[in-house]
Amino acid sequence: MAYVDAVVQGILLGGLYALFATGLSLIFGVMRLVNIAHGDFIVLGAYLALVVVQATGLHPFASLILVVPLMAGIGYAIQRGLLNRTLGPNLLPPILVTFGLAVVIQNGLLTLFSTDTRRLAAGPIETASLSLGPISVGWLPLATFAVAVVLILGLELLFYRTAMGRAFRATSDDAEMARAMGVNTRHVHALAMALSFAVIAIAGVFLAARSNFDPFSGPARLIFGFEAVIIGGLGSLWGTLAGGVVLGVAQALGAQISPQFQILAGHLVFFLILAVRPRGLFPRME
Repeated sequence: MAYVDAVVQGILLGGLYALFATGLSLIFGVMRLVNIAHGDFIVLGAYLALVVVQATGLHPFASLILVVPLMAGIGYAIQRGLLNRTLGPNLLPPILVTFGLAVVIQNGLLTLFSTDTRRLAAGPIETASLSLGPISVGWLPLATFAVAVVLILGLELLFYRTAMGRAFRATSDDAEMARAMGVNTRHVHALAMALSFAVIAIAGVFLAARSNFDPFSGPARLIFGFEAVIIGGLGSLWGTLAGGVVLGVAQALGAQISPQFQILAGHLVFFLILAVRPRGLFPRME
């Protein structure tokens, strides 16, 4: 029964990893851009939520009303003012720019908030649980997983049922042709980054409510998100959810063997899937 409980907890943990990975998958799908600063932006979202909660007294989840548009605005500005200048056939320039952004964010947060670990108090939901026979499921992990599913469903509908989604797909398939058809690809790229940052804001708040964070927590979040994206398949949003679940279950089962084996188990599963299926479990159809 312990292993059954570990699988259930791993699935729910996969919801958090899917939140980490969805924004990363989204911008790669639209722009083929690998954002090295993605994890640090998640932590930035957590700190913004902390500031909003302390300034207004809002509940951490209610702070999303302010944090999401703030982060979306930051994402639009960064893409329009900086990253659009680096996009092209060479993938290296945007990677180097996002690496530089990661360094700036980490040191900026260190200057403003020191190295002290922080956490957002979410109230009774942190410890409340749902009893399913011998298995107890926490309401906060369950809510995290539900939000990940709803978010991915909403993004799928946006991509395939709206004019904005058609612009995203056209720009992703052939940016030159999209420009020839009158699509402002620079604006579309910025909108995609704004949408990614809105997702990052949600991931940051759930991270802050579920665990401690500090200015240097970003790289680990990037690794988990990147592994979920690769496992699920580049550019596939539902694959990203599946990748997060696979990673979460691997870590939960690894922890049953030994607490020290938890993180390594996830990395090993990532390596095995990458070796067997380099394009991931559910790659986006070309």
